Amino acid sequence: MASGEKLDMKPFEADMRHLIDTYIQAEGSRRIDPFGNMSLLEIMLKVGTDEFIKALPEGIKDNKEAIAETIENNVRVKIIKDHLIDPAYFDEMSKLLSEIVKERKANAVNYEEYLKKIAGLAGKVTNLRQAGLPEVIKTNAQRALYNNLGKNEKLACSVDEAVQSSVCADWRGNIPSENLIKQAIYKVLNDKSEVERIFQIIKQQDDY
Repeated sequence: MASGEKLDMKPFEADMRHLIDTYIQAEGSRRIDPFGNMSLLEIMLKVGTDEFIKALPEGIKDNKEAIAETIENNVRVKIIKDHLIDPAYFDEMSKLLSEIVKERKANAVNYEEYLKKIAGLAGKVTNLRQAGLPEVIKTNAQRALYNNLGKNEKLACSVDEAVQSSVCADWRGNIPSENLIKQAIYKVLNDKSEVERIFQIIKQQDDY
């Protein structure tokens, strides 16, 4: 490519086709597990850590280091993917993951204890309805606001009410509609930069 030369593949097409037809066979794929489109973390939580490990490929399930890295990488991907939904919560989960990885590498915990901790963290990043929330925090959107407004339940509910009263159909990407929501939030927060920060979280919520 650097010299500008071109290779004419036509003379090789017949031989390539012969090789493909003779030695390569492809059939329609078929699913051999009962989990549909569940993620690896969801499968682990559904069947339990022990059964999950048994179902891993041969090159992984007999290697404790490979198992650990497989689970950790999937937890990390989940945290990164969903971070915008609830930044404060997933920042906390990211710190917990770093601590668990650090403990494992330092051999500060035994392998069974490590698996228990990483499975617990997988549950937290997959099911965001954490325990210990105030009774007034009922929806996922309220939870995200609560976590990102200093865990002030009154403020979270006020912002939620402001959004609910100003939101309309197909508001995302509609500048006038978005501005109406921002104006409603501003009446609660009285801070433009804070409105912009919280609005980015609001845009990620399916409840609105």
